[in-house]
Amino acid sequence: MDHLERFLSVMEYEPVDRVPNWELGVWPQTRQSWESQGLDAARLHWNWFAGELALGMDPREFIHFRGEMIPSFEHRVLREDERTVTFRDTQGRTRVALKEGTINGGRMSMDRYIGFPVQSADDWEGIKRRFDPASPQRYEPNWPQLRAAGWQQRRHPLVFGPNCTTLGFYWFARELMGTEGLSYAWYDQPSLIHDVMEFWAHFLIKAAQPILEHTTVEYICLSEDMAMKTGPLLSPQTYETFIYPRLRRVVDFFKSHGVRYVAVDTDGNPEALIPWLMEAGVDVVWPLERAAGQDPVRLRRKFGRSLRLWGGVDKRVLAQGPEAIDRHLRALLPLIAEGGFIPTVDHTVPPDVTWRNFQHYLESKARLLHGEL
Repeated sequence: MDHLERFLSVMEYEPVDRVPNWELGVWPQTRQSWESQGLDAARLHWNWFAGELALGMDPREFIHFRGEMIPSFEHRVLREDERTVTFRDTQGRTRVALKEGTINGGRMSMDRYIGFPVQSADDWEGIKRRFDPASPQRYEPNWPQLRAAGWQQRRHPLVFGPNCTTLGFYWFARELMGTEGLSYAWYDQPSLIHDVMEFWAHFLIKAAQPILEHTTVEYICLSEDMAMKTGPLLSPQTYETFIYPRLRRVVDFFKSHGVRYVAVDTDGNPEALIPWLMEAGVDVVWPLERAAGQDPVRLRRKFGRSLRLWGGVDKRVLAQGPEAIDRHLRALLPLIAEGGFIPTVDHTVPPDVTWRNFQHYLESKARLLHGEL
């Protein structure tokens, strides 16, 4: 089977020679640690979403798309001391970052966000101009001439937009207002939030339309990150009121224009919202964060075969050694046999995972993908 046939067969619960081998990537600190442990990093290109042949990962092609502000804000350092730097980022957010442990822009802890560009309807009106879906800067120059013919002849999965470039509704609003500000705004400024959601539905449709007029794609992934360890960051009722009708409209448009599947990427535990996602036509949820109780075997029993599952390999187990890794992977064999499941580590790989343990994971996973572990 070729890469496209294999992906479609797994997604449709049809027989396959093996399940696709996908992964997300690693922390910069992990890469540095692995190099000190003997990894020849020069043989890797490190874009694992697109595949990594030297490690046996399968290719996917991600259509160039920029979903961020255009023009962006100017990055500006506001304060700095020996330990931290406070700055305004290109999305207009004010952040405090810890310097210690930073490698190539990757930090060992999350930044503290202390300011956001939207607090009122007037702020939002000023931001809208930065999200013109028709801006030619959102696409690769001359893409119809350079890419369209190749897309039609592809034998691998084709995806609209690299990871985290096509934002979902919650993620987009949180980028504008922050988690706390958005949590209040559902109740204190509902008309503003309705306008944000309507605007974003329009943006997602209009931004994808030029590409979808030239080619079908295997999937579009909406990045949401709308859940914490114990549950969603908004109630099902709030989701139904503000997001569900817009998501349904967007998914209907995507699928009527040649998008085979729609995926939602969210960390944490989104279970209370999954029925709304499925009702809107979403086909896939990932990466199934194990620290938040997202066991793919249990989720299949709960939601059935209409919900495809990607991810579900506990990154914490990879630090525990070969026996723990093999035991963890063997528990996924029923889903490999059934289909509709592509296992990956449930986030990027942290630096407590040794290169030797990750090599063992890749070797055992290769057997798992054939159903032979």
